[in-house]
Order: sequence, then C-alpha cells, then structure tokens
Amino acid sequence: MSGPVRPARPDDAAELVRLRRLMFLAMSGRDEPGPWEAAAEERAREQLAGGGARWLGAFVVDGDPAVADGPHLAACAVGRIEERLPAPGHPAGRFGFVFNVCTDTRYRGLGYARATTEALLAWFAEEGVTRVDLHATAEAEPLYRSLGFVEHSIPLSLDLSRRPDGGPVTGRAAPR
Repeated sequence: MSGPVRPARPDDAAELVRLRRLMFLAMSGRDEPGPWEAAAEERAREQLAGGGARWLGAFVVDGDPAVADGPHLAACAVGRIEERLPAPGHPAGRFGFVFNVCTDTRYRGLGYARATTEALLAWFAEEGVTRVDLHATAEAEPLYRSLGFVEHSIPLSLDLSRRPDGGPVTGRAAPR
C-alpha cells in the first residue's frame, strides 16, 4: 500500500528525476536519457536540502515496495515560486509555476496526481502566491480545470522563446 502525500526530501531526488523523465516521455513521445538527469538530480537534491533555492516545492507519494525492487515514488508534483516586482493584482509579487506532475504508470488512476498537486497548491497559498501557471498535456487538462485552472486572464498575442546564446529553440516548447 502506498503512503500519504508528503513533502519531498533530498533523498527523493533520483526518483523525482525518474518521474520527470516519464513526464517528458508522455509529453513528447520520446525517451531522452542523458547528462541532464545527473544535473537534475544534483539540483533537486541541493534545492530540497535548502541550499540552492528557497522557493522549490515538491510533494510525493511513496510507492508500494512490493511493486518494484526497493523504495520508489508513485507520484510527484513539483513547482517553484518566482518573485517578481509586485503589481496591482499581485502585491507580494509571488507567482507559482507547476513544472513537474507525474504518476508512475503502475499507479495511474488512483488520484495521486490530484493529491500531490493539491498539496503543492496549498503550499503556494501558504507562501503568498497570487497566481499559479502551468503547461499541461491534453490528457491532464481535465484534472487542472477541476482544480480551478483556466486560460490566462490576459490573452497574449505572442508567445516567444529564445536561447541565451541566440540559437534557435528547437522542437516544441521546452518543458520546464
């Protein structure tokens, strides 16, 4: 039996990256292992330990040890708080971005994506976030709409991306 939702710990970093890779596979249809995984694990471990960033939130559900060899995560929801200059509708200037929600295929349909996302949204609210954004697959859209997500209130006529080196951004918009 899987446990309840809990905040992620630094020792969950490798599993968060494994789930992130599954998310990318679901979004793009391609499995793309590579050096990004070691860098992502290091960054996650550092940020979950509080050493790199104050505003990382991650909530997980532990998987059933009988389902796989050893401990693993069944699901996660990860997000970040970005501090911007305050604005009329956002007096604290805190915005949330959900960038990694994934459920291991062995645990889908059990409500773990909802449970971890609700925990992340509650954390955002506790931290004074006044708007939360995300990118979603069509498959996940009903979940996010049921949690109150709608189209952005200010329709943008242009959505652009640029690499810092000036090179082209290839393929679809890069997931965060």
